[in-house]
Amino acid sequence: MPLEKSELSRGARASYYAQYLVLRGLIGGMRMLPYDTRIAAMGRLMRTLGPLVGFSKRIRDNLALTCPDLPETEVRRLCRAVPDNAGRAIMEHFSPEGFTQRQKSAEITGPGIAAFDAAVAAGKPVMMITAHFGHYLAARVALQARGGKPIGCLYRRMANPYFNEIYVDAFHQTGEPMFEQGRRGMMEMVRSLKQGGIIAIVSDLHAHGGEELTFFGQTAVTSVLNAELALKYDAVMIPCYAVRKPDGLDFEIVLHDPVPHSDATTMTQFINDDLEKMVRKHMGQWFWIHRRWKPWLDAEPQPTTDAA
Repeated sequence: MPLEKSELSRGARASYYAQYLVLRGLIGGMRMLPYDTRIAAMGRLMRTLGPLVGFSKRIRDNLALTCPDLPETEVRRLCRAVPDNAGRAIMEHFSPEGFTQRQKSAEITGPGIAAFDAAVAAGKPVMMITAHFGHYLAARVALQARGGKPIGCLYRRMANPYFNEIYVDAFHQTGEPMFEQGRRGMMEMVRSLKQGGIIAIVSDLHAHGGEELTFFGQTAVTSVLNAELALKYDAVMIPCYAVRKPDGLDFEIVLHDPVPHSDATTMTQFINDDLEKMVRKHMGQWFWIHRRWKPWLDAEPQPTTDAA
């Protein structure tokens, strides 16, 4: 878990604060531009910085592992498209007013709409399972407007405690409640499920102590906790994706059929497979910068952790 300010050394606090000032200045400067302009500008900036900060190498490494037959022209395109999408998502996160106003009327499609509407009407708990794809917060905003109910969101605290404050504040402006990853946040999230709430969970990160499932044909350690919660509280699990449209600003919110209830491992693999199909349709919109596959760690025994 990231440390609190009081737990950091004086040097670490100074370093984090300096980083915070730079990032706050960049974001503040961008926010002076019109909404459309600032979103595109941050995309261009991240696309430019990609080769310099290691993004291009990480993307190439992940593609070489999972899609070795991909043509070089497509690899080069993705090395530009992925950072561009990431940059746009960052600026959208820190433009909650304009972003929320724009996305609350986003187009919603897919076979999962009926299941979502029925679950909301019946007061059943719903788990919207999403990923670092397009920009998942657009789905949260649009579905809150459609269902008329708040959608809780589980988030991971940033390592920089100064930057984390503005990061979480922007999160809160897209909706409530927010659950910080950890024991307390998990308890709050479970309480929401018990009460028939809707929660959104990003499920595409490497999870220490998770199960060795597959994603793009490679071992990807994945948490099965979400499926366990769905089974325990009879929650409807709906894969949900915010697909960025060609204008770079708007989204189509796609809801797939609910995940069939069976066992936690089978359900989680179903989610991985569903995401893979979506990514293959929109390769530039998934966050290929993530260390999703960690074979050098997966080969070693991992400590188990309590998920309660």
